[in-house]
Amino acid sequence: MKPIDVSVSSRPLFPLGQIAATPNALRALIEHRVPPLSLLQRHQTGDWGVLDPTDRHQNQFAIRAGLRILSSYPLDDMHKIWIITEADRASTTILLSEEY
Repeated sequence: MKPIDVSVSSRPLFPLGQIAATPNALRALIEHRVPPLSLLQRHQTGDWGVLDPTDRHQNQFAIRAGLRILSSYPLDDMHKIWIITEADRASTTILLSEEY
């Protein structure tokens, strides 16, 4: 497979399916005044937050291969929001990293 562009897109790169969030993640987002929709938009357009280069490349591959996609957005030193879109694109979940 040829290399693919890892830049952020202005358009959605994949469907999110049904969106769910854990109560703890929603509380943390409210506490930090971060709208969940803003993170979902970043996730869906390829801005995966703070990931190492290997995980970023894996997400690019996952878009084409139909695998799970993960984003990680730190809220502060203690809280990190993860967004995971399942391989079948049927659902996307917002959760705290420690809830995984």
